[in-house]
Amino acid sequence: MHAKTPPFGALDGLTVIDVTVMLAGPYASMMLADQGARVIKIEPPGGEDARRVGPYLGGALPPEQGGYGAYFASINRNKDSVVIDLKQEAGKDVLRRLAAKADVLIDNYRGGVMERLGLSYESLAEANPRLVYAALRGFGDRRSGESPYAAWPAYDPVSQAMGGIMGITGATAGGPPTKIGPGVGDIMPAMFLAFGIAAACWRAQRTGRGQFLDIAMVDGVLAVCERIVFQYSATGIAPKPEGSGHPLLCPFGLFPAKDGFVSLGIPKDEFWAPFVRLMDRPELAGDPRYATNAARLERRDEVNALIGAWTAARTKAELAAAFGGKIPFGPVLQADDIFADPHFAARTMLAEVEMPGADRPLTVANTPLRLSETPGGVRRRAPLTGEDTDKVLAEFGFDTGEIARLRESGAVG
Repeated sequence: MHAKTPPFGALDGLTVIDVTVMLAGPYASMMLADQGARVIKIEPPGGEDARRVGPYLGGALPPEQGGYGAYFASINRNKDSVVIDLKQEAGKDVLRRLAAKADVLIDNYRGGVMERLGLSYESLAEANPRLVYAALRGFGDRRSGESPYAAWPAYDPVSQAMGGIMGITGATAGGPPTKIGPGVGDIMPAMFLAFGIAAACWRAQRTGRGQFLDIAMVDGVLAVCERIVFQYSATGIAPKPEGSGHPLLCPFGLFPAKDGFVSLGIPKDEFWAPFVRLMDRPELAGDPRYATNAARLERRDEVNALIGAWTAARTKAELAAAFGGKIPFGPVLQADDIFADPHFAARTMLAEVEMPGADRPLTVANTPLRLSETPGGVRRRAPLTGEDTDKVLAEFGFDTGEIARLRESGAVG
Protein backbone atom coordinates (compact mmCIF):
# COMPACT_ATOMS: atom_id res chain seq x y z
CA MET A 1 0.00 0.00 0.00
CA HIS A 2 1.44 3.33 -1.07
CA ALA A 3 1.73 6.17 1.43
CA LYS A 4 -0.57 9.07 0.66
CA THR A 5 1.24 11.98 -0.98
CA PRO A 6 1.01 15.02 1.31
CA PRO A 7 -0.62 18.13 -0.15
CA PHE A 8 1.64 20.69 -1.77
CA GLY A 9 0.59 23.45 0.64
CA ALA A 10 -1.33 23.90 3.86
CA LEU A 11 -4.17 25.65 2.02
CA ASP A 12 -4.74 22.76 -0.38
CA GLY A 13 -8.48 22.54 -1.10
CA LEU A 14 -9.17 26.24 -0.61
CA THR A 15 -10.71 27.89 -3.69
CA VAL A 16 -10.14 31.61 -4.21
CA ILE A 17 -11.75 33.81 -6.85
CA ASP A 18 -9.28 36.62 -7.47
CA VAL A 19 -10.84 39.78 -8.93
CA THR A 20 -7.79 41.96 -8.32
CA VAL A 21 -5.34 44.00 -10.38
CA MET A 22 -1.80 45.41 -10.27
CA LEU A 23 0.13 44.65 -7.03
CA ALA A 24 -1.71 44.71 -3.69
CA GLY A 25 -4.56 42.28 -4.42
CA PRO A 26 -2.52 39.92 -6.61
CA TYR A 27 0.22 39.79 -3.97
CA ALA A 28 -2.31 38.68 -1.33
CA SER A 29 -3.74 35.97 -3.59
CA MET A 30 -0.18 34.94 -4.54
CA MET A 31 0.53 34.30 -0.86
CA LEU A 32 -2.48 31.99 -0.71
CA ALA A 33 -1.54 30.27 -3.97
CA ASP A 34 2.01 29.72 -2.74
CA GLN A 35 0.53 27.74 0.16
CA GLY A 36 -1.58 25.49 -2.06
CA ALA A 37 -4.84 27.41 -2.51
CA ARG A 38 -6.56 27.15 -5.90
CA VAL A 39 -6.51 30.76 -7.06
CA ILE A 40 -8.60 31.59 -10.13
CA LYS A 41 -7.61 34.96 -11.49
CA ILE A 42 -10.48 36.75 -13.25
CA GLU A 43 -9.25 38.99 -16.06
CA PRO A 44 -11.04 41.29 -18.51
CA PRO A 45 -10.88 40.63 -22.25
CA GLY A 46 -7.30 41.29 -23.34
CA GLY A 47 -5.95 40.55 -19.88
CA GLU A 48 -5.12 42.62 -16.84
CA ASP A 49 -3.14 45.84 -17.42
CA ALA A 50 -0.26 44.56 -15.28
CA ARG A 51 0.58 42.10 -18.07
CA ARG A 52 1.87 45.07 -20.04
CA VAL A 53 4.39 46.15 -17.40
CA GLY A 54 8.00 45.13 -18.11
CA PRO A 55 10.77 44.25 -18.11
CA TYR A 56 10.46 41.46 -20.68
CA LEU A 57 12.70 38.49 -21.36
CA GLY A 58 13.89 38.18 -24.94
CA GLY A 59 11.52 36.10 -27.02
CA ALA A 60 8.77 36.00 -24.38
CA LEU A 61 5.21 36.20 -25.66
CA PRO A 62 4.02 39.82 -25.64
CA PRO A 63 0.76 40.78 -23.88
CA GLU A 64 -1.12 41.04 -27.17
CA GLN A 65 -0.47 37.31 -27.61
CA GLY A 66 -1.59 36.51 -24.08
CA GLY A 67 1.84 36.83 -22.52
CA TYR A 68 3.22 39.07 -19.83
CA GLY A 69 6.22 40.87 -18.44
CA ALA A 70 8.31 40.01 -15.40
CA TYR A 71 6.16 42.15 -13.06
CA PHE A 72 3.08 40.04 -13.79
CA ALA A 73 5.07 36.79 -13.77
CA SER A 74 6.40 37.36 -10.27
CA ILE A 75 3.13 37.90 -8.41
CA ASN A 76 0.74 35.76 -10.47
CA ARG A 77 2.57 32.42 -10.33
CA ASN A 78 0.60 29.36 -9.20
CA LYS A 79 -2.71 30.81 -10.46
CA ASP A 80 -5.27 29.98 -13.15
CA SER A 81 -6.54 32.66 -15.54
CA VAL A 82 -10.16 32.96 -16.63
CA VAL A 83 -11.26 35.82 -18.89
CA ILE A 84 -14.72 37.17 -18.07
CA ASP A 85 -16.33 40.31 -19.43
CA LEU A 86 -18.04 41.73 -16.34
CA LYS A 87 -19.67 44.41 -18.45
CA GLN A 88 -21.95 41.72 -19.87
CA GLU A 89 -24.77 40.27 -17.80
CA ALA A 90 -23.78 36.79 -18.91
CA GLY A 91 -20.26 37.44 -17.64
CA LYS A 92 -21.60 38.58 -14.27
CA ASP A 93 -23.64 35.37 -14.05
CA VAL A 94 -20.48 33.34 -14.69
CA LEU A 95 -18.75 35.06 -11.77
CA ARG A 96 -21.77 34.47 -9.55
CA ARG A 97 -21.65 30.75 -10.32
CA LEU A 98 -17.95 30.60 -9.54
CA ALA A 99 -18.40 32.52 -6.27
CA ALA A 100 -21.25 30.22 -5.26
CA LYS A 101 -18.81 27.30 -5.06
CA ALA A 102 -15.72 29.17 -3.84
CA ASP A 103 -14.36 29.72 -0.35
CA VAL A 104 -12.98 33.22 -0.91
CA LEU A 105 -13.43 36.15 -3.27
CA ILE A 106 -10.91 39.00 -3.28
CA ASP A 107 -11.38 42.39 -4.94
CA ASN A 108 -9.30 45.54 -4.83
CA TYR A 109 -11.42 47.85 -6.94
CA ARG A 110 -12.43 51.22 -5.58
CA GLY A 111 -15.43 51.13 -3.25
CA GLY A 112 -18.78 50.74 -5.00
CA VAL A 113 -17.50 49.13 -8.21
CA MET A 114 -18.62 45.60 -7.38
CA GLU A 115 -21.95 46.92 -6.07
CA ARG A 116 -22.60 48.74 -9.35
CA LEU A 117 -21.87 45.49 -11.18
CA GLY A 118 -24.47 43.71 -9.05
CA LEU A 119 -21.72 41.62 -7.41
CA SER A 120 -21.83 42.94 -3.86
CA TYR A 121 -20.76 40.87 -0.89
CA GLU A 122 -24.34 40.71 0.31
CA SER A 123 -25.67 39.31 -2.96
CA LEU A 124 -22.87 36.75 -3.29
CA ALA A 125 -23.15 35.71 0.37
CA GLU A 126 -26.88 35.11 -0.06
CA ALA A 127 -26.03 32.37 -2.54
CA ASN A 128 -22.97 31.18 -0.59
CA PRO A 129 -23.19 31.94 3.15
CA ARG A 130 -19.73 30.48 3.83
CA LEU A 131 -18.04 32.88 1.38
CA VAL A 132 -15.22 35.01 2.77
CA TYR A 133 -15.27 38.25 0.77
CA ALA A 134 -11.99 40.14 1.13
CA ALA A 135 -11.71 43.76 0.02
CA LEU A 136 -8.49 45.75 -0.20
CA ARG A 137 -8.93 49.47 -0.89
CA GLY A 138 -6.84 52.57 -0.34
CA PHE A 139 -8.95 53.90 2.54
CA GLY A 140 -11.10 50.91 3.33
CA ASP A 141 -14.71 49.95 2.72
CA ARG A 142 -17.68 51.89 4.01
CA ARG A 143 -18.97 48.76 5.78
CA SER A 144 -16.20 49.14 8.37
CA GLY A 145 -16.46 52.92 8.75
CA GLU A 146 -16.47 55.37 5.87
CA SER A 147 -13.26 57.35 5.57
CA PRO A 148 -13.43 60.99 4.45
CA TYR A 149 -10.93 59.88 1.78
CA ALA A 150 -13.03 56.92 0.61
CA ALA A 151 -13.31 58.31 -2.93
CA TRP A 152 -9.57 59.01 -3.28
CA PRO A 153 -7.61 56.63 -5.50
CA ALA A 154 -4.59 55.20 -3.70
CA TYR A 155 -1.39 53.63 -4.89
CA ASP A 156 1.77 52.60 -3.07
CA PRO A 157 3.29 56.10 -2.60
CA VAL A 158 -0.04 57.45 -1.31
CA SER A 159 -0.41 54.77 1.34
CA GLN A 160 3.28 55.08 2.24
CA ALA A 161 2.79 58.82 2.73
CA MET A 162 -0.49 58.74 4.65
CA GLY A 163 0.19 55.56 6.63
CA GLY A 164 3.18 57.14 8.38
CA ILE A 165 6.12 55.18 7.03
CA MET A 166 7.46 57.97 4.80
CA GLY A 167 7.28 60.40 7.71
CA ILE A 168 9.97 58.49 9.62
CA THR A 169 12.10 57.50 6.62
CA GLY A 170 14.81 59.74 5.22
CA ALA A 171 18.50 59.82 4.40
CA THR A 172 19.29 62.13 7.31
CA ALA A 173 17.82 62.37 10.78
CA GLY A 174 15.23 65.13 10.83
CA GLY A 175 15.58 65.64 7.08
CA PRO A 176 12.98 65.33 4.32
CA PRO A 177 10.96 62.11 3.99
CA THR A 178 11.58 59.60 1.24
CA LYS A 179 9.69 56.76 -0.39
CA ILE A 180 10.78 53.26 0.54
CA GLY A 181 12.09 51.36 -2.48
CA PRO A 182 9.78 48.34 -2.79
CA GLY A 183 6.02 48.81 -2.96
CA VAL A 184 5.45 48.31 0.76
CA GLY A 185 2.34 50.50 0.59
CA ASP A 186 0.79 47.69 -1.45
CA ILE A 187 2.60 44.66 -0.09
CA MET A 188 2.20 45.18 3.66
CA PRO A 189 -1.61 45.59 3.44
CA ALA A 190 -1.65 42.56 1.12
CA MET A 191 0.06 40.50 3.81
CA PHE A 192 -2.56 41.58 6.35
CA LEU A 193 -5.26 40.63 3.85
CA ALA A 194 -3.83 37.14 3.37
CA PHE A 195 -3.64 36.70 7.14
CA GLY A 196 -7.21 37.95 7.54
CA ILE A 197 -8.43 35.53 4.88
CA ALA A 198 -6.79 32.60 6.65
CA ALA A 199 -8.36 33.69 9.95
CA ALA A 200 -11.84 34.14 8.43
CA CYS A 201 -11.62 30.80 6.62
CA TRP A 202 -10.70 29.04 9.86
CA ARG A 203 -13.90 30.41 11.40
CA ALA A 204 -15.96 29.59 8.31
CA GLN A 205 -14.69 26.03 8.41
CA ARG A 206 -15.97 25.61 11.96
CA THR A 207 -19.23 27.57 11.69
CA GLY A 208 -20.22 27.43 8.02
CA ARG A 209 -20.45 31.21 8.00
CA GLY A 210 -18.23 33.49 5.97
CA GLN A 211 -17.86 37.23 6.46
CA PHE A 212 -16.72 40.48 4.92
CA LEU A 213 -13.03 41.29 5.42
CA ASP A 214 -11.86 44.85 4.85
CA ILE A 215 -8.28 46.17 4.77
CA ALA A 216 -7.42 49.80 4.07
CA MET A 217 -3.98 50.17 2.54
CA VAL A 218 -3.13 53.15 4.76
CA ASP A 219 -4.25 51.21 7.84
CA GLY A 220 -1.95 48.33 6.93
CA VAL A 221 1.00 50.70 6.64
CA LEU A 222 0.18 52.38 9.96
CA ALA A 223 -0.05 49.00 11.71
CA VAL A 224 3.54 48.28 10.63
CA CYS A 225 4.58 51.72 11.92
CA GLU A 226 3.21 50.94 15.38
CA ARG A 227 6.22 52.56 17.05
CA ILE A 228 5.23 56.08 15.99
CA VAL A 229 1.84 55.66 17.63
CA PHE A 230 3.03 54.76 21.10
CA GLN A 231 5.94 57.20 20.90
CA TYR A 232 3.64 60.12 20.12
CA SER A 233 1.11 58.97 22.71
CA ALA A 234 3.79 58.78 25.41
CA THR A 235 5.80 61.90 24.56
CA GLY A 236 3.58 64.20 22.50
CA ILE A 237 6.44 64.47 19.98
CA ALA A 238 5.82 63.31 16.41
CA PRO A 239 8.74 61.15 15.22
CA LYS A 240 10.61 62.48 12.20
CA PRO A 241 12.87 60.79 9.62
CA GLU A 242 15.54 58.84 11.45
CA GLY A 243 18.25 58.55 8.82
CA SER A 244 19.90 55.15 8.91
CA GLY A 245 19.98 54.96 12.69
CA HIS A 246 17.52 54.17 15.46
CA PRO A 247 15.91 56.67 17.84
CA LEU A 248 16.37 54.45 20.90
CA LEU A 249 19.57 52.48 20.23
CA CYS A 250 23.20 53.45 19.51
CA PRO A 251 25.09 52.35 17.52
CA PHE A 252 22.40 50.87 15.30
CA GLY A 253 22.11 51.24 11.53
CA LEU A 254 24.20 51.79 8.42
CA PHE A 255 27.92 52.45 8.34
CA PRO A 256 30.23 52.99 5.34
CA ALA A 257 32.64 50.38 4.02
CA LYS A 258 35.34 50.70 1.37
CA ASP A 259 33.06 49.06 -1.19
CA GLY A 260 29.55 49.88 0.02
CA PHE A 261 27.73 49.85 3.33
CA VAL A 262 27.15 47.51 6.23
CA SER A 263 24.49 47.33 8.88
CA LEU A 264 25.39 46.69 12.48
CA GLY A 265 23.81 47.27 15.84
CA ILE A 266 24.23 47.03 19.58
CA PRO A 267 20.72 46.22 20.85
CA LYS A 268 22.06 45.23 24.28
CA ASP A 269 24.90 46.72 26.31
CA GLU A 270 26.62 43.35 26.62
CA PHE A 271 27.45 43.53 22.90
CA TRP A 272 29.41 46.75 23.36
CA ALA A 273 32.54 45.31 24.98
CA PRO A 274 33.12 42.52 22.43
CA PHE A 275 32.31 44.96 19.64
CA VAL A 276 34.95 47.53 20.57
CA ARG A 277 37.50 44.76 21.19
CA LEU A 278 36.92 43.55 17.64
CA MET A 279 37.58 47.16 16.57
CA ASP A 280 40.89 47.11 18.49
CA ARG A 281 39.51 49.75 20.85
CA PRO A 282 39.24 47.79 24.13
CA GLU A 283 39.62 50.97 26.20
CA LEU A 284 36.08 51.94 25.15
CA ALA A 285 34.56 48.86 26.80
CA GLY A 286 34.55 50.25 30.33
CA ASP A 287 34.52 53.94 29.51
CA PRO A 288 31.42 55.37 31.28
CA ARG A 289 30.88 57.78 28.38
CA TYR A 290 30.11 54.81 26.09
CA ALA A 291 29.46 51.73 28.25
CA THR A 292 25.66 52.07 28.29
CA ASN A 293 23.11 52.67 25.56
CA ALA A 294 21.84 55.77 27.36
CA ALA A 295 25.36 57.23 27.46
CA ARG A 296 25.96 56.43 23.81
CA LEU A 297 22.67 58.04 22.77
CA GLU A 298 23.85 61.29 24.38
CA ARG A 299 26.94 61.13 22.15
CA ARG A 300 25.25 59.60 19.12
CA ASP A 301 27.11 61.69 16.50
CA GLU A 302 30.47 61.08 18.15
CA VAL A 303 29.88 57.31 18.45
CA ASN A 304 28.65 56.97 14.87
CA ALA A 305 31.57 58.99 13.53
CA LEU A 306 34.07 56.89 15.48
CA ILE A 307 32.63 53.63 14.19
CA GLY A 308 32.11 54.97 10.66
CA ALA A 309 35.75 55.99 10.36
CA TRP A 310 36.82 52.48 11.33
CA THR A 311 34.42 50.64 9.01
CA ALA A 312 35.10 52.96 6.05
CA ALA A 313 38.73 51.79 5.97
CA ARG A 314 37.69 48.16 5.42
CA THR A 315 35.79 46.21 2.78
CA LYS A 316 32.47 44.49 3.39
CA ALA A 317 34.26 41.13 3.30
CA GLU A 318 36.81 42.27 5.88
CA LEU A 319 34.04 43.57 8.13
CA ALA A 320 32.10 40.33 7.73
CA ALA A 321 35.20 38.39 8.78
CA ALA A 322 35.58 40.62 11.84
CA PHE A 323 31.97 40.85 13.00
CA GLY A 324 30.01 38.00 11.39
CA GLY A 325 28.51 35.70 14.01
CA LYS A 326 29.85 37.81 16.86
CA ILE A 327 27.62 40.89 16.91
CA PRO A 328 24.46 41.80 14.97
CA PHE A 329 25.94 42.55 11.55
CA GLY A 330 25.23 42.24 7.84
CA PRO A 331 26.56 43.74 4.62
CA VAL A 332 24.11 45.73 2.50
CA LEU A 333 23.41 43.40 -0.43
CA GLN A 334 22.15 44.41 -3.83
CA ALA A 335 20.40 42.09 -6.27
CA ASP A 336 23.61 40.78 -7.85
CA ASP A 337 25.00 40.03 -4.38
CA ILE A 338 21.80 38.18 -3.44
CA PHE A 339 21.96 36.01 -6.56
CA ALA A 340 25.52 35.00 -5.58
CA ASP A 341 24.96 34.60 -1.84
CA PRO A 342 24.89 31.01 -0.49
CA HIS A 343 22.20 31.79 2.08
CA PHE A 344 19.51 32.44 -0.52
CA ALA A 345 20.54 29.35 -2.47
CA ALA A 346 20.37 27.17 0.64
CA ARG A 347 16.94 28.59 1.50
CA THR A 348 15.67 28.24 -2.11
CA MET A 349 14.60 31.89 -2.08
CA LEU A 350 15.32 32.34 -5.80
CA ALA A 351 12.89 30.30 -7.89
CA GLU A 352 12.91 29.90 -11.65
CA VAL A 353 9.71 29.98 -13.70
CA GLU A 354 9.12 29.41 -17.38
CA MET A 355 8.41 32.45 -19.53
CA PRO A 356 6.45 31.24 -22.57
CA GLY A 357 8.45 31.91 -25.71
CA ALA A 358 11.57 33.10 -23.90
CA ASP A 359 14.93 31.41 -24.31
CA ARG A 360 15.52 31.17 -20.57
CA PRO A 361 13.51 31.08 -17.34
CA LEU A 362 12.81 34.08 -15.15
CA THR A 363 13.96 34.13 -11.54
CA VAL A 364 11.42 35.35 -8.97
CA ALA A 365 11.45 35.66 -5.20
CA ASN A 366 10.10 32.52 -3.54
CA THR A 367 7.91 32.46 -0.44
CA PRO A 368 9.87 32.77 2.82
CA LEU A 369 7.49 30.35 4.62
CA ARG A 370 9.03 26.99 5.45
CA LEU A 371 6.52 24.35 6.59
CA SER A 372 7.89 20.87 7.23
CA GLU A 373 4.85 18.91 6.01
CA THR A 374 3.33 21.24 3.41
CA PRO A 375 6.24 23.25 1.99
CA GLY A 376 4.37 25.36 -0.57
CA GLY A 377 6.30 27.79 -2.77
CA VAL A 378 6.60 28.48 -6.48
CA ARG A 379 5.43 25.46 -8.45
CA ARG A 380 4.40 26.83 -11.85
CA ARG A 381 4.51 29.94 -13.98
CA ALA A 382 1.89 32.65 -14.21
CA PRO A 383 -0.90 31.82 -16.68
CA LEU A 384 -1.35 33.16 -20.17
CA THR A 385 -4.44 35.33 -20.63
CA GLY A 386 -7.51 33.13 -20.26
CA GLU A 387 -5.38 29.99 -20.41
CA ASP A 388 -7.62 28.10 -17.98
CA THR A 389 -11.07 29.43 -18.91
CA ASP A 390 -12.52 26.24 -20.39
CA LYS A 391 -10.97 23.95 -17.78
CA VAL A 392 -12.18 26.03 -14.83
CA LEU A 393 -15.70 26.52 -16.17
CA ALA A 394 -16.04 22.80 -16.80
CA GLU A 395 -14.89 22.04 -13.27
CA PHE A 396 -17.53 24.45 -11.94
CA GLY A 397 -20.34 22.70 -13.78
CA PHE A 398 -20.57 24.52 -17.12
CA ASP A 399 -21.23 22.12 -19.98
CA THR A 400 -19.53 22.24 -23.36
CA GLY A 401 -22.48 23.95 -25.05
CA GLU A 402 -22.66 26.67 -22.38
CA ILE A 403 -18.96 27.38 -22.66
CA ALA A 404 -19.21 27.60 -26.47
CA ARG A 405 -22.13 30.04 -26.26
CA LEU A 406 -20.36 32.17 -23.68
CA ARG A 407 -17.26 32.31 -25.86
CA GLU A 408 -19.32 33.19 -28.90
CA SER A 409 -20.98 36.08 -27.07
CA GLY A 410 -17.64 37.34 -25.70
CA ALA A 411 -18.78 36.90 -22.10
CA VAL A 412 -15.75 34.67 -21.52
CA GLY A 413 -12.52 34.26 -23.44
